[in-house]
Amino acid sequence: MPSDEDEMLRTMGLRSVDDLFADIPAAVRIPKLDLPDGLPEDVVVALVTSMLSANRTVVDMPTFLGGGSYDHYVPASVRAITSRSEFYTSYTPYQPELSQGLLQALWEYQSLICELTGMDGANTSMYDGSTALGEAARMAHRLHGGKTFLVPRALRHNRRAVLMNYLAGTGIEVREVDYDRETGVLDLTKLREALSSDVCGVYIENPNFFGRFEEQLQEIRTATKAIFIVGVNPIAQAVVRPPGDFGADIVIGEGQPLGTPMNFGGPLLGIFACRADHIRKMPGRVIGLTRDANGHRAFCMTLQTREQHIRREKAMSNICTNESLLAVAAATYLSVLGANGLRRVAADNIRRAKDLAAAIDKIPGFTAPIFRGAHFNEFVVRHKKGYADVHRTLLEKGIHGGLPLTRQLPELHDAALFATTGRHTPEAVAKLVAALEAIK
Repeated sequence: MPSDEDEMLRTMGLRSVDDLFADIPAAVRIPKLDLPDGLPEDVVVALVTSMLSANRTVVDMPTFLGGGSYDHYVPASVRAITSRSEFYTSYTPYQPELSQGLLQALWEYQSLICELTGMDGANTSMYDGSTALGEAARMAHRLHGGKTFLVPRALRHNRRAVLMNYLAGTGIEVREVDYDRETGVLDLTKLREALSSDVCGVYIENPNFFGRFEEQLQEIRTATKAIFIVGVNPIAQAVVRPPGDFGADIVIGEGQPLGTPMNFGGPLLGIFACRADHIRKMPGRVIGLTRDANGHRAFCMTLQTREQHIRREKAMSNICTNESLLAVAAATYLSVLGANGLRRVAADNIRRAKDLAAAIDKIPGFTAPIFRGAHFNEFVVRHKKGYADVHRTLLEKGIHGGLPLTRQLPELHDAALFATTGRHTPEAVAKLVAALEAIK
């Protein structure tokens, strides 16, 4: 009896599977991929499970790694809503009149982001905070025309790398502005020295890479006529003045803390918002509220500046997708917590960081934090004999310490960026402190 393979070959008019590859020159063919033969499903599940057991997650070990994703508690209701098929199967609403539920959820997300940032409009997300920065730099050039873009020298390495990729071939030069060695905030004097008429944009983060709250946003805004871009932690926005109050033109950020687990580093959620004057130069999509033919409330895709939707030469960006599901998760998270709940989470982060830094600072040989001033949920710790051995020792004891800063900032070769959230139990903190106390 002929097999399914035989029937498919006969239908295609072929004698063998090799005939499928007849157009490929023999010199470049390989016999087969180096893959094992197929296995039964239960064997595959057991094999993959055994491979995954080598991973160490935040459930298995306390993790105080700063400078990236953050382990915040995600209410069960967030997963319940984002697990609904009408949300998690919705890629992008090409027929918006049939996607009212998703469009409303995304419209709510935009509204909440505008409330947090003080901006007039927001899009329905970028891939992550890094691509949001890249898009913001290109948007600043479109708005201003200058060819120089200023960023803090103390910037996440992945964010800097993506920014450089985004600006490759554009002629836009990225210049770094150093930080004050005492406070860890942007050095305003060096910023003024770097400013010129060719600077199209100035980017600053609040809280910054060191976890420090920048205390001179108004001064920075006053100092430059360039496009002012502020990177935010959305949870911290619950307890600080929004960038819109300081005259920010564009606000970006990483939305992962808003209801998205760390997931081994992704997917993430890129926040992007701007002033009304700039909306038509903003990348991505904007969902709007309107009325249908019968006068009923309806939602629509108001702006679609992606090359999928308009002529390529008119598009603001070639970014061709978004993070709709994570935007829905963020809107759900913010709605479930409400204003008071989000303020409690933010205040708890500040308190926990202050308490943990104080506990580490009491340990001989350690200094925490090394920068004076207010921090959010992370801070820099220094060890007098260097941090590399400290990190290895903590890992041996089942603790993931802070982010070593040697490669990013050589002058901080003996320091690491620690972070803490509401997920760190008193037992986890005590285990970290005890392990640090044992280091000589």
